[in-house]
Amino acid sequence: MKKEEKIIVGISVGDLNGIGPEIIIKTYEDPRALELNTPVIFASGKTMQFFKNHFNSKINLFNIDTPDQIVHGKVNVVNVWREPVKIEFGSENKKIGEYAIKSLEAATNALKEGKIDVLVTAPINKHNIQSEKFNFPGHTDYLAKALNGKSLMFMVSNSLRIGLLTDHVPLKDAANCITEALITEKIKTVTKSLKQDFNIRKPKIAVLAINPHAGDNGVIGNEDDEILKPTLEKIKLAGDLVYGPYSADSFFGSNNYKNFDAVIASYHDQGLIPFKTIAFGEGVNYTAGLDKVRTSPDHGTAYEIAGKGEANESSFKQAIYTAIQIFRNREEYNYYSKNPLKKASK
Repeated sequence: MKKEEKIIVGISVGDLNGIGPEIIIKTYEDPRALELNTPVIFASGKTMQFFKNHFNSKINLFNIDTPDQIVHGKVNVVNVWREPVKIEFGSENKKIGEYAIKSLEAATNALKEGKIDVLVTAPINKHNIQSEKFNFPGHTDYLAKALNGKSLMFMVSNSLRIGLLTDHVPLKDAANCITEALITEKIKTVTKSLKQDFNIRKPKIAVLAINPHAGDNGVIGNEDDEILKPTLEKIKLAGDLVYGPYSADSFFGSNNYKNFDAVIASYHDQGLIPFKTIAFGEGVNYTAGLDKVRTSPDHGTAYEIAGKGEANESSFKQAIYTAIQIFRNREEYNYYSKNPLKKASK
């Protein structure tokens, strides 16, 4: 473990017509941020200079051509493209989507090659990024393929962690996607992440029901009785502390979530609505299940305020801190896994 070294944080700029560049700039305007990490923005010097001027920022940008030229103590900008880009704040634009993907692909390649330690992604527009070459519903699915892992959207904050059985699928299809194999895989991913990424030795996990009131013994659907409950029983018999299924409507209002290290929701809004209600602004979207660390803020492109200087960088800043902490926790976990006697004597 080399805790004295600065973490190199790779940053993809997201949708240039949204608030991504603004929250990146605001985060690193404070030079003290460079004491914690070395940022590497994958975009272009010309483009980032435009945003610096637009927001009257005093940030110092250091242009480089490849990640090999990274300089600690600087806000590095890798020139992924060189041509000027027309920015129209708040506008959805196919060409801008292409630049978002260029940034993401370059940052991901640097992550795979070990040129950066962690990846933090600014928000993208899931519609304008679609093309014949890029056909993913979002960052999570793309990174799972690019990094050869089985990813899980894991929303995390200081007070709450929520994983999803199904994420970006239509609600009408969500129940059909939930199988014994999927439940087992996702719980395994969350359990491993809690241990290696959050230093929780014996995680306690709650699982939310698929149907209202967990199906009311089949009155409101059979999926909970026929799929979810028996699968959770098998997992419990194997020794994991997994509980549920809990009826989602009262689980958060009763503060029951505070009794667990993580909660697994059956579908996207079942988990993200309470998460963003409880933790919005301090929450982070973490992609668990990969051998690399990637985080992002818990919000989207916010076209309605783009370019106005009103964007709050808190969640993006927290995404950086979370990525750094997970990277350190994982280093420690891997070190002591290989040297168990040192952990026992610690």
